[in-house]
Amino acid sequence: MKSISYLNTKEKNKKKLSIPSKTIFAKENEYGLKKPNWLKIKLPLNNKKINKIKLIMRKNNLHTVCEEAACPNLAECFNRGTATFMILGSICTRRCPFCNVSSGRPSLVDTKEPENLSKAAIKMKLKHIVITSVDRDDLKDGGSEHFSNCIRFIRKKNPDIKIEILVPDFRGCTELALNNISTYPPDIFNHNLESIPRLYSKVRPGANYKRSLELLEKFNLINPNIPTKSGLMLGLGETKEEIIEVMKDLRKSYVSMITIGQYLRPTKNHLTVNRYVHPKEFRELNLIAFDLGFKHAMCGPLVRSSYHAENQINCY
Repeated sequence: MKSISYLNTKEKNKKKLSIPSKTIFAKENEYGLKKPNWLKIKLPLNNKKINKIKLIMRKNNLHTVCEEAACPNLAECFNRGTATFMILGSICTRRCPFCNVSSGRPSLVDTKEPENLSKAAIKMKLKHIVITSVDRDDLKDGGSEHFSNCIRFIRKKNPDIKIEILVPDFRGCTELALNNISTYPPDIFNHNLESIPRLYSKVRPGANYKRSLELLEKFNLINPNIPTKSGLMLGLGETKEEIIEVMKDLRKSYVSMITIGQYLRPTKNHLTVNRYVHPKEFRELNLIAFDLGFKHAMCGPLVRSSYHAENQINCY
């Protein structure tokens, strides 16, 4: 049985247009915890559409979190003609042990990126675009003005498109960042909590659970008519009770949309999977989310925050 090999940065740059063309399993846990059948990934036999999306990215000097984070849904989403754009470069100033995005000293902000992003959205005929970014703690505004510029430029060229942004926590510049983004607000504001409070120091060093909740709540107070969204990944040692408490905290912070998926270990250098959550448990969490008052919930093993995002906004 073949497994996905998650490439390092140099290898990824060499093989940007290569992708397996058969059914595969993601890499097995080195501690003997094998991936169950429900995590089986079906890849298309024809890579034409996938390569077309990758080519659009290369021509416009753009990045996708799908590639940089080794998302298991890459083939499916690219084959459907969608992608989650990652702005502000491909180098993150933080090193979260669950994330496959490269970390280090980032490059200068590409001032042409908003225009290139708009061109790509038009070329891909997108009706819903999801934009995320690396953490940019080196910038005084955390990159928020660049987010705003991207939204402004996209709306100028394509006023009917729905724009969803998945933002970092803007550590040390929350007020400035929210003011910048509120100048040209998105249709959906997303910030992922990722995990439960007890595991934060392990899963998100450099982040703070309370700060992330406050970011979501403050955006809602400034923009009460714009839905806020957050996401969790499971399988790192959390309990069902702890998950539900986080969901309650999100509702108290006026978050109305939630995604919950399974954490998958990108490489042996990343956090170990504690357990693989059964699909039945995800279905139960989906029902609990609606009982708690979420207007939209998507919970499943391969669910990610931007997975089928264009359908999630239909609840509004």
